[in-house]
Amino acid sequence: MHAFDVLGDPVRRRLLELLADGELSSGELTAVVREEFGISQPAVSQHLRVLRESGLATVRTEGTRRLYAVDTEALRPVDAWLDPFRRFWVPRLAALETEIARGRRRRRLEGEDDG
Repeated sequence: MHAFDVLGDPVRRRLLELLADGELSSGELTAVVREEFGISQPAVSQHLRVLRESGLATVRTEGTRRLYAVDTEALRPVDAWLDPFRRFWVPRLAALETEIARGRRRRRLEGEDDG
C-alpha cells in the first residue's frame, strides 16, 4: 500500500501524530483513538496493523507490551513528493521568523531603556 493511501485515513494520521513525539504502547494509542474517534479496540488494532505492514510504524515487544514508533524512512517518499510545494510556505515561515525576532529585539531594547 502506498504511503498516501495509508495517510488518507484520519485514524492512521492521528496514530502517526501521536507517535511523532516518541514511542507509545498499543494501549496508550488505543485509549486516545477510541476516545477521539469512538471506534473499537479491534478497529484500532487493524489501523496499527496497516501502519506496520506499510512500514510507516515499527513495533517492538517489551514484556507484555507492544511499543509503536514512527519509521521515518518510510516517510521519505511523502517528504520528496511535498518538496515542490514547500515554495508556498517556506518564504512565509521565514518572514514570520524574522518578524518574531524583530518583536523580541524591540521588547528587549524597550526593557533596556526603562532600566
